[in-house]
Amino acid sequence: MHTNTADASSASHPDFAHLRRLHAQAVRDSVALIRRVTPDDLSRPTPCSAWKLAELLAHMTAQHHGFAAAALGKGQDLAHWSVRPLGTDPVGLYTAAAEHVIAAFATVEGPDSAFALPEFSTTRTFRAVRAIGFHLIDYVVHSWDVACALGLDHTPDTELLRAALPIARAVPDDDSRLAPGSAFRPGLATDEDADLLEQILTALGRSPHWRGPEDGTASRDTLC
Repeated sequence: MHTNTADASSASHPDFAHLRRLHAQAVRDSVALIRRVTPDDLSRPTPCSAWKLAELLAHMTAQHHGFAAAALGKGQDLAHWSVRPLGTDPVGLYTAAAEHVIAAFATVEGPDSAFALPEFSTTRTFRAVRAIGFHLIDYVVHSWDVACALGLDHTPDTELLRAALPIARAVPDDDSRLAPGSAFRPGLATDEDADLLEQILTALGRSPHWRGPEDGTASRDTLC
């Protein structure tokens, strides 16, 4: 019986296989939300205070392509990371990009495979297990961003949130979060009894109570 590389990796590294499964779940959660987006929604504000929903969607699509390229050994090429116009079918483009990154991650041989992530560093590579964690936490949070923009409730699966929380807490909360273009803002205080999603959001500088610019919380959130 022949075993392909991805199957062998899953057997040898069950925790890595589990991470990839949860990552696929996070990305497909985002797809389910974005499939509800209409053309009229694209001008809605988001918790990413500098971006409307159209700009957030373009960013999310580009990140899928960039991380997919990294998984396939081509991440050093900045062209793969470029944000492009949404075109006439932004939901279709997003869905295709999401499935592309999931498929690319499935080809990674193991947790120590090298990912070139030039948006993070141009002088070093990152272990696959860490890079996939980066992408997972982005899409847990970006799914919440999209849900907020659409006025929808969104609570990911508890298993996914439990995996995402330590990743969120591991993001350095230092002066780098104040720099222009920082992915996250300084962490916010939260109640001791806050649920998992609230703990993730506040760790990354987002207000769980964001309702739009009119309530005064948007300025506290990330520029993404």
